[in-house]
Amino acid sequence: MEILIIDAQGGGIGKQLVLEINKNFKNVNITAVGTNSVSTTNMLKAGADCAATGENAVVVGCRKADIIIGPVGIVIADSMYGEITPKMAEAIGQSSAKKLLIPVNHCNNVIVGVENQKMTFFISAAIEELKKCFNS
Repeated sequence: MEILIIDAQGGGIGKQLVLEINKNFKNVNITAVGTNSVSTTNMLKAGADCAATGENAVVVGCRKADIIIGPVGIVIADSMYGEITPKMAEAIGQSSAKKLLIPVNHCNNVIVGVENQKMTFFISAAIEELKKCFNS
């Protein structure tokens, strides 16, 4: 199973995802792609199998992934303070991979009906959804 984790800014969400996936799953390959070197480095330090940075890494990673996980902003062009390019959002949106998106209400993108929760709640929910992917 090829899991692609995409994150921006400091890579905090991606780092938490890598840690939890490694704790809960065996025989998965985690590729971490950051929009900048800080986010990439933090996900790699957390235990990603491989990592890359930037727009083309997102585009290529989306072709190979079975599952893409990241904050919802990864599918919104110019979100995350401009770190998500239109080409990145398009590649993610058009990928045939299943997408598990973490609801984060930032940068004028508000997901109506989703209560503000601690990030640990959303990470746990993503892991539970990922478990369903393995059971289907």
